[in-house]
Amino acid sequence: MANQRKTGARGDLGRIAAANSVAVIGLGRFGRALALELMASGTEVLGIDTDEDIVQSLNGQLSHVVMADSTKEEVLRQLSVPEFERIVVAIGSDVQASILTSSLLLSFHPQHLWAKAVSDAHGRILEQLGVQHVIYPEKEMGKRVAHLVRGSMQDYLEIGDDFALVKTKPGAAFVGSPLGQLGIRSTYGVTVTAVKRPGERWTYTTAETVLGSQDVILVAGETRKAEAFSQLR
Repeated sequence: MANQRKTGARGDLGRIAAANSVAVIGLGRFGRALALELMASGTEVLGIDTDEDIVQSLNGQLSHVVMADSTKEEVLRQLSVPEFERIVVAIGSDVQASILTSSLLLSFHPQHLWAKAVSDAHGRILEQLGVQHVIYPEKEMGKRVAHLVRGSMQDYLEIGDDFALVKTKPGAAFVGSPLGQLGIRSTYGVTVTAVKRPGERWTYTTAETVLGSQDVILVAGETRKAEAFSQLR
């Protein structure tokens, strides 16, 4: 059953559910990091986990944190979980619990449901259940690091299928002339979308923008082309 002694009254949970809030179920490394980042950005969080030590360690750091079995419908209802519009199932160590929890949550028809998958097979089951957003944190991080190791990128973010944003420094051929004269999009198939000069904030680029050798740029384009552009020196 839910540990109401640690988390406050059900009315408080209902208030959080009605606000700008997220329920995070599973508070391992991924779920904990997610919940704390949401709190840091001003979002109220209901955290749920079966491990008492984890719950105790997060007491006072989340809006409410509860020791509870998320595979039981009556427990989820007691915690007002059906009232949340945004729910994340971050359970990774117990695939069966992840699937059962996701199936229960889908019966509540949440507006947005995210679920962590630890394997392709796990992900396929979640997708077949109808989970709108299936995420693969370890797989996605591995791909991201691989791109960083292989190229000259400072950061890398894949957006959808075969499209990426790359943070890198401009090659020597792209320094000192307005971007509009360089033909980067027609030649390399990418777009320099923003620039950060030393000691300044990020700004959008224009055709008149002239890059310096110490600038950092954001490049958008097909993953292969953006990576290749970042290697030009």
